[in-house]
Amino acid sequence: MSATNTDISQIVASIDARQPVLIAGATASGKSALALAIAEASGGVIVNADALQVFSNWRILTARPTRADEARAPHRLYGHIAGDTAYSVGHWLRDVAPILQGDQRPIIVGGTGLNFTALTEGLADIPLTPPSIRAEGEALLETAGLPALLRALDADTLARIDTRNPVRVARAWEVQRTTGRGLAEWQDDTPAPLLPRADARAFHLDADRDWLRDRIDRRFDQMLRDGALEEARANLSDWNPKDPSAKAIGAPELIAYLRGQISLEEARARAITASHQYAKRQRTWFRKRMRDWEVIPRP
Repeated sequence: MSATNTDISQIVASIDARQPVLIAGATASGKSALALAIAEASGGVIVNADALQVFSNWRILTARPTRADEARAPHRLYGHIAGDTAYSVGHWLRDVAPILQGDQRPIIVGGTGLNFTALTEGLADIPLTPPSIRAEGEALLETAGLPALLRALDADTLARIDTRNPVRVARAWEVQRTTGRGLAEWQDDTPAPLLPRADARAFHLDADRDWLRDRIDRRFDQMLRDGALEEARANLSDWNPKDPSAKAIGAPELIAYLRGQISLEEARARAITASHQYAKRQRTWFRKRMRDWEVIPRP
């Protein structure tokens, strides 16, 4: 199912106040605005499903809802994790579970496809990766590159993951190295989902590439005006590029500027390019994996 931009108000009005809502889409596609519109129209609690908006130390740069937006509707799982703390899909599911059992209808919104897949299809109970194996994988990636990790993976796993995404490849390698079983095999042995897709209204904001690129460019400039550079300065003394929150797009670039390594103009250009690349991966992933979701074209 698809909808034109002019149909969004009708979509908002059509949603049953008791029905959970899922909203996925690329960065800057308007997910948070839609979630807020639904919450104000028919109630509910807005729940974050973005892997980077969980971190407390990057509010502006990860485009978390503003305090004014948070005052308009209840929000959960935003900024509740320290920036140096690992936070996996499994952690997120454990935090979401009690919210699903609460009194308020959840409106789950974000750009991290794996969170939605785990929520609606289930998540395999994979043992934790020992720090020694994680360090081994990091060293292998640094010295031999992504192909070295890919060579260790089975064909089924290679067919399911984004082989250009170092984080996803490293995760698959760690699972293989830790358990002796491929990630795909673990995924095939998966428990029932917390929220089956059929039990929710699920929307995919499918953005036009050029429209989205312009939105990304303008949004990053707005972030700079809103204080992203000051936010980066507050993170400077404790900056560790290996921290989970260091993956926030624009963070390494602004830190490099503050250290005098590049100009602000170069930092801006690099951050915007990284955001374009991330949005491209998101758009590809959502179109492939969310074919049965209701599509809302953007613009």
